[in-house]
Amino acid sequence: MKPHRTVALGICLLTTTAVLTACSTGPVEADDAKSTATPSRTVSGAPGGGPGKSGMSLPDAIRSIPVAAEQRDGYERDAFRHWVDEDSDGCQTRAEVLLAEAVTAPEQGARCALTGGSWLSYYDEVEVSDARKLDIDHMVPLAEAWGSGAWDWTPERRQAYANDLGAERSLVAVTAKSNRSKADRDPAAWMPPAESATCTYLVDWTATKLRWRLNADQAEQDALLELAGPCADSTVDFDTAP
Repeated sequence: MKPHRTVALGICLLTTTAVLTACSTGPVEADDAKSTATPSRTVSGAPGGGPGKSGMSLPDAIRSIPVAAEQRDGYERDAFRHWVDEDSDGCQTRAEVLLAEAVTAPEQGARCALTGGSWLSYYDEVEVSDARKLDIDHMVPLAEAWGSGAWDWTPERRQAYANDLGAERSLVAVTAKSNRSKADRDPAAWMPPAESATCTYLVDWTATKLRWRLNADQAEQDALLELAGPCADSTVDFDTAP
């Protein structure tokens, strides 16, 4: 099951399970071309994780990410199959995230069609009442994950990564505008426009990299450590992905 996170403007909460920190039904996502999507979820049948760590300070967690040069050669978005119906309940990953992260629950119809509801995009502090205007963002974009180690994974592991409902912030519902602005860039090149999102985003990014045992290049690690300066009270929890 996917842990559900409560998001409030200007407030940071440390929730449990696979990523969490302090302080993406529609089309596209922000990795390369970006799609449409949503933030936080609890899903039965979601893959579990192995032992991880909790309560690490953000700087210590950042330093725990192995440093290595990126390798983007051979990347194709189709190498990461998504969205899938992991637990065969009729709802694909995108809809699962939307259902879990809704501030006001949408109505769920046949084939998991969602109507109504409201969401808060924490990247830009925008309230959204139309799921079609949301993208489901891979916290660490698919191209970034590929270059950080996923190039050497099996297709099955890449699918598990692209549909990770076992950690609350691996996938997040945000406005299509912010998601596509991010594209496949790491924090050295892009950060959420809302100042209130900074510490949350850094923790979510770091926890996702640690959960999936992904690398960071030197420029990325340097940027993470510099940006983490104001986030002294932020801690990182994660469970290692299967």
